[in-house]
Amino acid sequence: MTDPVPLSRRAEDAFRAYRDGDAGRLAELVALVTPPLWAIARSAGLDHQEAEDALQTVWIALVRHTDSVAEPRAVFAWLITTTRRTAWRTARRPRTAELADAVADPRPGPAEVAEASDEGRRLWRHVATLSPRCQALLRVIAYASTPDYATISTALGMPVGSIGPTRGRCLAALRRALATDPTWSTT
Repeated sequence: MTDPVPLSRRAEDAFRAYRDGDAGRLAELVALVTPPLWAIARSAGLDHQEAEDALQTVWIALVRHTDSVAEPRAVFAWLITTTRRTAWRTARRPRTAELADAVADPRPGPAEVAEASDEGRRLWRHVATLSPRCQALLRVIAYASTPDYATISTALGMPVGSIGPTRGRCLAALRRALATDPTWSTT
């Protein structure tokens, strides 16, 4: 069963408590919203290490600028916007040979965990054939226990009213692709 309280509301509560002096609630906020932020960073084309660096930059920015988030209910949107901008800046930076030679973190990220299974690899291969808009929407929704359409609208630049129908079309396209894959099993 999913939590009926929207993710943005739970993020607001954790951030408000953190700002009011309960330092432990920052860890709760991080645990709550890192999965959708991770999806946003990865959808910008960042590899595992770059996405980790981008998210670390975002969390440091939040701690440094806690007081600049005037309204706690806006913290999730603030984090989404900051993640998107940080990911875009990171993706635009030229990659050097030095970065390619860096030792990668051995811990798998969310995408790597999903790809660990054969079924996960096939599923994400089919998701990758969808339009970039569908890919971004399905990634964000996949990591939210209760999709908050207002926040998704802000994150992806989509009108709130088009999110549900777009999600339906994207899932239908994914179902059609899976139905034509002889290696995909519905059992």
